[in-house]
Amino acid sequence: MSDTLDFLEQRHPLQREADLMNGLPQLIARAQAATGWGRILHGVAAGEIRDRAALAQLPLTRKSDLHELQAQQPPFGGLNTTPHRQLRRLYVSPGAIFDPEGYGQDWWRFSRPMRALGLRAGDLIQNCFTYHFTPAAFMVEGAASKLGCAVIPAGIGQTELQVQAMSALRPDAYVGTPSFLKIIIEKAREMGADIGTVQRALLSAEALPPSLRQWFHDNGVPHVLQLYASADVGNIAYESLSNGRLNPGMILDEDLILEIVRPGSGDPVAAGEVGEVVLTSFNPDYPLIRFATGDLSAVLEGVSPCGRTNTRIKGWMGRADQVTKVRGMFVHPSQLAEVLKRHPQVLKARLVVSGAMANDVMTLHCEAQDAPALAAEQIADSLREITKLRGEVLFVAPGSLPNDGKVIEDARKYE
Repeated sequence: MSDTLDFLEQRHPLQREADLMNGLPQLIARAQAATGWGRILHGVAAGEIRDRAALAQLPLTRKSDLHELQAQQPPFGGLNTTPHRQLRRLYVSPGAIFDPEGYGQDWWRFSRPMRALGLRAGDLIQNCFTYHFTPAAFMVEGAASKLGCAVIPAGIGQTELQVQAMSALRPDAYVGTPSFLKIIIEKAREMGADIGTVQRALLSAEALPPSLRQWFHDNGVPHVLQLYASADVGNIAYESLSNGRLNPGMILDEDLILEIVRPGSGDPVAAGEVGEVVLTSFNPDYPLIRFATGDLSAVLEGVSPCGRTNTRIKGWMGRADQVTKVRGMFVHPSQLAEVLKRHPQVLKARLVVSGAMANDVMTLHCEAQDAPALAAEQIADSLREITKLRGEVLFVAPGSLPNDGKVIEDARKYE
């Protein structure tokens, strides 16, 4: 399958990094003009934020904070730099969380993943994301308009009508959730309908396990790509093809700065280590500075065979929110981050909660080099002071803790 890359996607990684860092001072200054960002970034000298080290000193703004921020200052918490009545659309996500859309072409930056799927001017797309209140369907619409693709605005539900539309209008691609595509294919088989023109699918909003991807291949959809996106950021990362074959990892969007941080803190982790996805977006209407998504992922080393040179991630690997209740009290990843700050000799830690119900045992497994016995007692004191719970400290060899992003593991038995 042929593919066309734009010049930004093919930049040397050092050139891309320089371009992004050079744009940071202007981004921070523009964000500070919005009242919400003005509070969050109060006292920050925008001109001094010129590299990743300086960026990492700024506070995180968590996706989970949006509801409260928006309640304090409707509708967008003062994070929008364009007044809300001058925007193109205002969305309502469950929660209720409000998301904006501006007037810029392909505002959600969806054209790159759609082009990676092989979509070109003149192609026809059956858009099966919902058009009701949330932005996913309009993300597709904006990209289709930029690429010159026609769209069947199918939305969700009405499975029989979906099949009839595919059979009659012969679309080239499906865009929507994996589960709904499977339902449509099964309904088409039940109806004896031919929907074989749908050779490509761009899937998002749900997990796509390898078994389901293979099921699509076995049932007439050979080219399937997954997209990682959100209603706050738009396109985050996407898969690509080379000669019709799926490439490893997901390629980061060109207009984002990615950090992978230790859950519960804003501290970047080592390359390849699983952590929370934190994004800085250069969106002109709704900039996001160190926006903590709550999702886990890790950087995948190397460059994609498709020729795109941007950072790759391993895809969605779970949620970073690992709040656990121990002896009637909540323990948060941020509390463990505070323990580690007090004890810099600890390279990495994982709190394991074990035992049977009502008999919880809390053990902090710590990677450290040549830690003295006294250090264990000091760390245990800090753990008790911060969490208000007693716990043991166990030193383990550096590199022995799992690389899965977990800082709290609930290993209790509930039988």
